[in-house]
Amino acid sequence: MGLLDFFRPAAQPQAAASVRAEPPVRAASHNIASERQWHGFQVVGGPSKAGVRVNEQTALSIPATLQALRILTGVFAMTPLHFYQKTEQGRMPADDNAAAKLFLRGPNTHQTAFSFFELLLADILLAGGFHGYISRDRRGDPVAITRLKPGHCLPVEYFDRAEGTFLFFDATLPDGSHERFAARDIFYVPGFSRDGIQGLNPVQYARDALGGAIATSDHAARFWNKGGRPSTVLTTEQKVAPEDKGRIRDDWTRMYSGPDSEMVAVLDQDLKATFLSHDLKSSQYLETRQFQVVDLARIWGVPPHLIFDLSRATFSNIEQQSLEFVIFHLGRHYTRVAQAATKAFAREGFYFEHLTDALVKGDLKSRMEAYWYQRQMGMANGNELRRYENLPDIPGDAGSEYWRPSNMEIAGQKPAPGGAEGQSGDPK
Repeated sequence: MGLLDFFRPAAQPQAAASVRAEPPVRAASHNIASERQWHGFQVVGGPSKAGVRVNEQTALSIPATLQALRILTGVFAMTPLHFYQKTEQGRMPADDNAAAKLFLRGPNTHQTAFSFFELLLADILLAGGFHGYISRDRRGDPVAITRLKPGHCLPVEYFDRAEGTFLFFDATLPDGSHERFAARDIFYVPGFSRDGIQGLNPVQYARDALGGAIATSDHAARFWNKGGRPSTVLTTEQKVAPEDKGRIRDDWTRMYSGPDSEMVAVLDQDLKATFLSHDLKSSQYLETRQFQVVDLARIWGVPPHLIFDLSRATFSNIEQQSLEFVIFHLGRHYTRVAQAATKAFAREGFYFEHLTDALVKGDLKSRMEAYWYQRQMGMANGNELRRYENLPDIPGDAGSEYWRPSNMEIAGQKPAPGGAEGQSGDPK
């Protein structure tokens, strides 16, 4: 119903138009009637086969995971998201757009653009997707994007045979209110998905691999908490009642474990202490931990050398490795976010794109050679090349002129008089 509909006379009963009965919207892999949706539901994990609980907090307690996420989210947030318009002359910057300003300056009153994109990718990696509520002014222009906590926004779908699938979102806002929102009100960026709607949660799907790393780390912590001593067995030839066994075990643990493990034990009743040996070298404990670092790098999609696993690293081709990191590891995230922003905020003929030039810069010599080739070929003028290095423009026309090689001619046209052939002195 539009605004003018309020001023129109009400329709007579006999002239009332028939109303199409639409089926209810159904949830995408979730029960939208669940009470947990509206009472601070948080995404939690379950126990792994290693016997430890795996969730976002425990996954981040693994140093390799923490470093992988810092690398991915930090480098991703370093690259600005620009807004462009397609024209007959090529693409033109259009960063004066309201949505473009949000992504360049900051999407709300408390976040910078860097912290926003860092959090956005962290939600994709740890929860399977990012949800943000879009606040708009009276004209419909976006004025703020507020991140919604994982588990506080669930996508639901409605399918129409004539028009396809439509998405809605059941969301709990930061003020505690909850309702169903149209897709235009939610900035949604799903991660890798099997249904095209709900992103997969890597913490849940890689639970056993993460649980093995957590259990291995816990074993080392417990070992050193005992002062590096193996397990202890107290034996005696005398009969010990069951209640006495428990009391002796508790006393031994309280007096001779942890920081007090170096104290001298005084035993009576013919008790003898036997230490069970654990050969960590034969158990390949260090090799296991090293393999787990590589396994975690696979889970999060980051080269092992970037999370300080340098066992097989060579730095002779570090520039090529950096390029591969941008293309194969971050490229999919750049495309995913840019296309989601284009779909949510851009009209026909406009699009968002991440500017990754700063990440693929080579060494100074290689960069200057690339600039020189661009200058000679007429691809860029002096001012454009200087802007790549954050240098001011050259005054006058010298910096805005494009070069054209003197020994080149346009295909299909006759050489100009006094051209390269005439200047060479060669009649041929």
